Parts: sequence; structure tokens; C-alpha cells
Amino acid sequence: MKADKIVSCYIGPQISPEQFVEEHFFLYLIKGTMHGYDGHKHYTLKAGECCVVKKNHLVRYNKLPENDHFEKTVVILDKTFLQQFAQRHPQQPVSNTSHAAFVPISKNEMLPAFLQSLSAYLDKDGKIDPVFANVKREELLLILLKYHPALAHTLFDFGAPEKIDLEAFMNRNFRFNVAVQRFAYLTGRSLTSFKKEFEQIFNTTPSRWLVQKRLQEAYFLMDKKGRSASDVYLEVGFEDLSHFSFAFKKQFGFAPTKLKAQHQ
Repeated sequence: MKADKIVSCYIGPQISPEQFVEEHFFLYLIKGTMHGYDGHKHYTLKAGECCVVKKNHLVRYNKLPENDHFEKTVVILDKTFLQQFAQRHPQQPVSNTSHAAFVPISKNEMLPAFLQSLSAYLDKDGKIDPVFANVKREELLLILLKYHPALAHTLFDFGAPEKIDLEAFMNRNFRFNVAVQRFAYLTGRSLTSFKKEFEQIFNTTPSRWLVQKRLQEAYFLMDKKGRSASDVYLEVGFEDLSHFSFAFKKQFGFAPTKLKAQHQ
């Protein structure tokens, strides 16, 4: 198996691969290592470890195969499923003030047995029989809540994000490559209100500010840290190297390769 081939088992509805987490999900790493970043903290998940990734967060992943293998199990805990679960199993949410996107799940005696049991329900493509999908998701959630009751505060909060400090949020999260609509939603504003307040604070549009801020960050990393364009363009929020190089030259008047050459 080549290093760029990733084997995954998904249970639940498919979610977008973008850096905005639209539904909670459980992640168990079978082989390889995964590094994550949520704008606040860096996380590392190793083979045999698991976590819950919370929705309405911006996250970025870096997958490192082990001997050309990277395998994971992902169980989506979407809003509809959680609402139905709450009707059958009323919850008393435990106070939880953590804002971390990644919640480590400690080992317990029930979780390994659950993970091992999944193989009997999967086909050769790692897909579960739809008849059993919700049954296995409910089993997992009961286990998680038994050993991590504080998760209830997060999982069963069905409200939209509250209004927060727009300037501080954007300065912390501009590196995440998501649409302006996502930034507006996460700051608790409509798109119209977000754009209006943004221009009052930064004296420019969100799109222009994001490009300029990302280019400034890239320039710093290349000039002061000696890093290459191919090494930083994804990290600062660009989708591809050619777009980054074009924007960089337009902003600074020379190609990023020229800046890199000064350090050689």
C-alpha cells in the first residue's frame, strides 16, 4: 500500500473535508500518527489512541503513515442522531468550560471491545451495513458518556455559536482556509453583519484582509525562518502553490523563490 493511500472506516453521514468541523465525530487511529491544530493548541494522536473532535471548530490535520499505512475509524455524531439519542436517553449536562476542539478519550475496558466488534459489520470497503449503523453509534455514545460524562455538555448543545470578539478571533484563525461565511457563523454573526463590522475594524473587506494577512505570515516564515514557499503555503491558508506564488508576487513585487534564494 502506498503512503498516500488512506484506509478509513466511516460510520454515519459523510462530512465535509474542509477545515471547519460541521458535526462532532469520534476518531480512532489504527495505524500511523496524526497531528492536529485548532488555532489554540497542537495535538498528536498516535496509533491505538482516540478522541472526539467537536463541531463548530476550525481544525487542520497532518497525517503521517506508519510503514506506508494509515488507517482510522471515524464515527460521525451528527445533530439529528444526537437529538434522537437524547430523546431516548435524557441527559443532565455536566459543566464543561473547555474550548479545545480535540477531546482525548482515555482507555477503558469497554471501548476496545466495541472497536473490535465493528469488523463483523463492515464490508470490504470499510462501510457498515446501514441496518446496524445507528445501533453501533448508540453503543459507542453510551460508552463515551459513561466514562466521559462531561461530553454531554458539548454533544447535546444544539445552539448556534454565540457572538464573540471578531478581531481577536480573526487574528487567531486567519490561517484556516475556509469561506468567509464560516468565519461569520463561528463569530455568532450573519454574513451581512460580519462584513459590516469587519470593515469597521480592519478598514478593508474580509477577503482582501485574509489574503494580505496570509501573505504577511508567509513572508515572515520565509524571510525569518528560512522556509520555502512549498512548505508554508498550506500552513498560512492558501489552497495551491500556484495561487500563492501569483498572490505573493502581486503583493511584494517579486516571486517567493527570490526571497528563498537570499537565504541560500
